[in-house]
Amino acid sequence: MERCCTGGEPGLLQQVSHFWSMLDDLCEKQPEVYRSFIEKQMKNGEELRKAPELHSSVRADMLEPNKGFLYVNICTWKRVPAAESRDKPLPMCGGTLETGTDGKQDLFTILDVALNPASIQGCNKSELKQVYMLALSFAQQQHGMTLSQHYTVVKGSPKSCSNDLNRRLGFQMWPNTSMKSNAGPQTPTELLQQFSSLGSEQEYSEAQIAQRPVEHMKKNLIQVISSTCAEPQQPQYQLEVKPDINGAPCSLCLTVELPKVCSMSECQLSVSKSDILLEVEEVYHLLLEFPKTINEDTASAIFKKKERKLIVTADIL
Repeated sequence: MERCCTGGEPGLLQQVSHFWSMLDDLCEKQPEVYRSFIEKQMKNGEELRKAPELHSSVRADMLEPNKGFLYVNICTWKRVPAAESRDKPLPMCGGTLETGTDGKQDLFTILDVALNPASIQGCNKSELKQVYMLALSFAQQQHGMTLSQHYTVVKGSPKSCSNDLNRRLGFQMWPNTSMKSNAGPQTPTELLQQFSSLGSEQEYSEAQIAQRPVEHMKKNLIQVISSTCAEPQQPQYQLEVKPDINGAPCSLCLTVELPKVCSMSECQLSVSKSDILLEVEEVYHLLLEFPKTINEDTASAIFKKKERKLIVTADIL
């Protein structure tokens, strides 16, 4: 069985070489045991490749930074580590926020929170209530929200089909490398190649969810797991065309809500005659076309620290 190891520490390379030697020996002397071992490892890998699944949804009134409904989707996902014990922090992975308006033009925000299935399976009503409270606390900690103390369990939330959940949580579907049950017997080399390929996917997938320092909430009940492939979110904004005394369009005023920004220095702003680009690294991204052509030389921007709002004004040509 050919193999190649490059780079890494000498001790690690020695361990890898020893592992391969053990597999060689197992393959020659106990092929059935070898095959069983490989199949088990591939099955474990397949579990990690499964997409997040929606468990339940809750809705709470959001009081700040904007008024509206917050929908929190509680999802189960094998990639999120299970809690070590009941007295240890509960690992959670949060997706990107998404906002929208309903038929009555009322604002709503959606947040997906993923847990390991073992953390929620078999929960009674009291334990499930605690999970909901932790998820709402997670939303307040991570996104600077103020929520009402009451919530409602709902049958579903807007924009929460499987594709929406996968997109916001950063899940990517991988080509199916599972063993075909109707295929003929495979050689140990073929099995190991499959195992190696699946292992590559696991390494990539696991790299997408990296532990951050634990965010403390009372008794350290939450451990934050962040998906690094999540994209910056589009902030909420309001664009107004202001008329002159004769009612003709005179100027534009853009107000952008930036609850995660503390100062103007964090914002990268680019204004042209036809559009504006606002970027806050790894946090916000807004590219917006103006309804009217503006005089870019008259553009000005002010950041209100207390309200955490960016206000951009410019004259219309």
